[in-house]
Amino acid sequence: MRRLFLFLLLLLGFSVVNAQQKKKVAPEHCATMPYLEKQFSQSPALKERFIRQREELNEKLRREKNNRLREMRVNTVITIPVVFHVVLPNPNLVTTAQLLHQLDSLNKDFSGTNGSAANIPSWFSPLKGSTDFQFCLAQKDPRGEETNGIHRVTTTVQEFGVNNGVKLTSQGGTDAWNTEKYLNIWVTALSDGIIGFGTFPESTDPEFQGVVIDYRSLPNGSYAEYNRGKTLTHEMGHYFGIYHIWGDDDGECTGTDYIDDTPNQADATEGCKTGKVTDSCSGPGNGIMYQNFMDYSYDRCLMMFTSDQVSRMHQVFNQYRSSLSLSDACSPPVIYDVDAWLTSLISPEQRICSETFAPVVVLKNRGNQTLTSVKINFQIDGQAPVVYTWTGSLARTAETVVTMNNITATAGKHDFLIYTSNPNNTDDQNKVNDTLGGSFQYYPPVTEISESFETYEALPPGWDVVNPDGLITWQRKSGYGKTGTASMFINNFDYELFPSTDDLRLPEFSLPPMDSAFLSFWVAAAAFSPLNTQNNNWDTLEVLISTDCGKTYTSVYKKWGESLVTRTTPTTIAYVPRSNEWRKDSVSLQNYINKGNILVAFRNTTGYENNVYLDDINLRKVNINPNLKAKGFLVTPNPVRDRVTIQFYPVPATLKAIQLFNSTGQKMAEINVGANPGVYYQFQTAGMVRGIYFVRAVFTDKVEVRKILKE
Repeated sequence: MRRLFLFLLLLLGFSVVNAQQKKKVAPEHCATMPYLEKQFSQSPALKERFIRQREELNEKLRREKNNRLREMRVNTVITIPVVFHVVLPNPNLVTTAQLLHQLDSLNKDFSGTNGSAANIPSWFSPLKGSTDFQFCLAQKDPRGEETNGIHRVTTTVQEFGVNNGVKLTSQGGTDAWNTEKYLNIWVTALSDGIIGFGTFPESTDPEFQGVVIDYRSLPNGSYAEYNRGKTLTHEMGHYFGIYHIWGDDDGECTGTDYIDDTPNQADATEGCKTGKVTDSCSGPGNGIMYQNFMDYSYDRCLMMFTSDQVSRMHQVFNQYRSSLSLSDACSPPVIYDVDAWLTSLISPEQRICSETFAPVVVLKNRGNQTLTSVKINFQIDGQAPVVYTWTGSLARTAETVVTMNNITATAGKHDFLIYTSNPNNTDDQNKVNDTLGGSFQYYPPVTEISESFETYEALPPGWDVVNPDGLITWQRKSGYGKTGTASMFINNFDYELFPSTDDLRLPEFSLPPMDSAFLSFWVAAAAFSPLNTQNNNWDTLEVLISTDCGKTYTSVYKKWGESLVTRTTPTTIAYVPRSNEWRKDSVSLQNYINKGNILVAFRNTTGYENNVYLDDINLRKVNINPNLKAKGFLVTPNPVRDRVTIQFYPVPATLKAIQLFNSTGQKMAEINVGANPGVYYQFQTAGMVRGIYFVRAVFTDKVEVRKILKE
């Protein structure tokens, strides 16, 4: 939300010196344009391409206006499959009847047959257009299974913002169905007064294409004046390339919606106007077209698209959305007699910690015949597959977890395929759902870790990154490091989906019997917000330890905000650490000595603050002098010439002072120990005369003395 102001500044013609600045600005009802500017701020190349394609589209429309383009689409129905993703803490708040009513309203608005069209004033009535789009609920999902086109998802997120959070399962939303085959509509609760936003063609990654609306804007929803389903019609206009009717220029009269038959208009309309309405931009004539679906009038006053808007939508569809018309998702799925389906993969995961593992899959019978046997083939790196024969009895739609025989992997990264064959000793009649694929890595446990990220252009062998949302994550950064010229880095400055987690995982290792062990690392971090900001979402860095190959973790280090940053002043541009802005931290691994293999992960949880860097990650093993362990108090060297070292084991919790006396009882030096005793102290003896000296350790309940010889 903090970068929306960039869009407003650009529209006003202001010069934006730093496109990375952030600021909170309350958006309008429709957040399509701020959403678009967010995509631009993250990718200048995307903005350049989008503008170029828009100009090419405008030129093409100018050339083809009033020609055979309109004739070609007469009586040609374009069927578009729709899936409603209802993402709410209680998705049953939205009824099926509401969604069916919404779909009916959408179809009538786009075909120009809605009842309110009869109320279009006479001066605009000749301009009314109708599309050839017909929207239908999908009857089969991306896996070919039956569906009613309504996908309900329970989430813990109370409200989503103007970002892709609702479109990501990892963010509490749900991933899109194939956007080349489905029109994805997310129905959720939106924050900050937003009631919807859509995506222009080519304005974002394909998996984020679609429309988001607030569930309260559905027919009979709780948003008074915005509960007749026109929000979806408005956002669908954006999806098909139509802009706001006032040109998004905040009353400057210089903006444009790229449509010839819509009058110039100063700003968005609020409420429900009547009669001819003029403003500072409309001039003489029929006034503004507040009845247009691309305005902000109340739902009951939105009635029409114009002919030129329809022409633009059809051209956009032909150029960018035509794959939707080729989709068969509006047809019910075909049920075959013999159809074995591998629905999901359980093992191997991204990393395995043993060279021997058993592939595990979920097998489902999608055919009419009971499934009694099937061969499951596992192929690594294109080699000959290992074949496992499953036998049993699976009725139609039943599924079972299948664990194959053990397979041995070599060290390294591997690609694999797993696929079925010979179900019921015959051919599978539907082979499109037979195969799953992926990759995994296996590296034997190491004994040492000392990594400064200088040698490899990507991750060193045995390291990996867990990136649940597939977006910004840990990466090697050249040019910045505590030592050398590289480090690991995560771009929290641009990571606006929060809280998102990303793990940087070390090679697995074990700690044989020893006295203690530590993992040390250098960290550099900054925050966008002032450190005294209350109730803020801070970037958080954790060190996690797993004893079961990453299935579960224990947190042994956690810092955020003031405890994490190494630059204390707010940093409103992308943070790059200075050489003096690194801090060395360490965590004790004492509890994991002689406990088998362990896996350490650095977990970043973004708060949309600023960048975090890691460098020089080292494993340090400590073995205590046997004499020190036996006596608990050791003075070395003895004899001594210069410095004498006093060591304790374990930490002397009751130590109060350490004193040095000569043979006549004269106190030569003393160290008063504070509330947190250490294990290591020194006296300087270089200026003292030769002879016998005594080191006294004073505890709350005793005194211990050691004799030394000064040479």
